[in-house]
Amino acid sequence: MYLYRQPITVFGIVLPVLATVVVLGLCYMLKTHMTQSFEHKQTNYKSNESSRMAGLEIEAQVTRQHQHIERWNTLLAQETASAAQTTLREISAKLPSKEIQLTAFDPSNVRTGFGAVSAQKSSQLRIAFRGTYRTMQRAFLELETRMPQLQLQELRIDQNSNQASLLNFQVTYTAWEN
Repeated sequence: MYLYRQPITVFGIVLPVLATVVVLGLCYMLKTHMTQSFEHKQTNYKSNESSRMAGLEIEAQVTRQHQHIERWNTLLAQETASAAQTTLREISAKLPSKEIQLTAFDPSNVRTGFGAVSAQKSSQLRIAFRGTYRTMQRAFLELETRMPQLQLQELRIDQNSNQASLLNFQVTYTAWEN
């Protein structure tokens, strides 16, 4: 009877306990891996869902701005120099002629300033005015509102030597084009 004690202990007690411990260890590792995978997938889902919602919001904003985009595309398709000249004439007609005078208009297709460092097509407009400060403010506001493709590059204001109430304005715009 003592001869079988060792094999009974090894095969009857130790090996089943070791097999049970190994199976329980594997089950614990599998459960831990599944839990981590689930948490990772939940985090990714929340991130993707918030990105999707943000994308839908941006898409809704773009849809609401569609009419403006079409208008801006038609503005960008026009020849900038003639459109600017026409717009300036319309603005000058609305303002008092004694308070605003267009003294120079120099369109240039040379890319300098902001346009030189961009891949977007652009041209440059140099415009000179003589006028009162308040009237010129209104004129610039109207010009930049009607032509959003203009980006102010340089503005110089000097005192007029002939009339103290008038100022000389020299403006350089970068005009973005299609």
